[in-house]
Amino acid sequence: MGWFEGFESRSFALKESTAFARFGGNRGKPALLLLHGFPQTHVLWHRVAQALKDDFFIVMPDLRGYGDSSHAPGLPDHSNYSKRALAQDAVDVMNALGIDNFYLCGHDRGGRVAHRLALDHAARVQKLCVIDIAPTLDMYNATDMRFASYYYHWFHLIQPSPLPETMIGGNARAYLHAKLGGWGSAGLSYIEPQALAEYERCFCRAESIHTACEDYRASAGIDLDHDRESRTRGDKVACDMHVLWGERGVVHKLFKPLDLWQAQCAGQVTGQAVAAGHFIPEELHAQTAQALAGFFR
Repeated sequence: MGWFEGFESRSFALKESTAFARFGGNRGKPALLLLHGFPQTHVLWHRVAQALKDDFFIVMPDLRGYGDSSHAPGLPDHSNYSKRALAQDAVDVMNALGIDNFYLCGHDRGGRVAHRLALDHAARVQKLCVIDIAPTLDMYNATDMRFASYYYHWFHLIQPSPLPETMIGGNARAYLHAKLGGWGSAGLSYIEPQALAEYERCFCRAESIHTACEDYRASAGIDLDHDRESRTRGDKVACDMHVLWGERGVVHKLFKPLDLWQAQCAGQVTGQAVAAGHFIPEELHAQTAQALAGFFR
């Protein structure tokens, strides 16, 4: 199967950034917005998109700070890498494509962006799926030695610049491979060679390492402020949700995702653990596509 055969790609000039996105599929079918996570790009979705392209019009942007989207230096309060800002980018891409309402799925950091998008733009999101995450605020609130050991990168990447950037930059490829091969994943064999080459091209640059750190710095600061404000107001995801998480991953070991998401959702929450580590859309691409098709149909 060709590399994103049948999909177009384009850079979108947005209000505060430039977003690269790939899009295609069936224009006569419902729109599906797919958001990737760290340390990847939209190519995470390659095989899932190929499986779903007849039934959906699929949009796959690179999040701000990742891939071929903008890599502007972080502001002092990291607000330009807040999940609110990244969610607005995704909405602006959909606006540019003339899409009002859409299904939404996010993996890892993309799931956190998707959660914020569903809160800030509730009227736009018909259904929401998140993959291998629990709510950010709940995860930070439950931090203990076990969680900090598994997710040490959450606490490493938030250190003031340029310390983590310098450390990762010493051997960015080795760091990238360690991340992609960890979190319950069985090495790198699940990744297509062309996808791995793209991850290496996009991540192993000084500006990309910096903006990935900014994403995490925002999550430990301004994003928590936004989440606390939302909970104080009683804001919840308005639509139905589906949650997937890996049996070999940290979320499965330490959290109860369905309970935590049901507390943050006014709709029905469904989902299950699957036989994978963290990178479910690549490790179990056929099963992921089947789950999304079933939920969004």
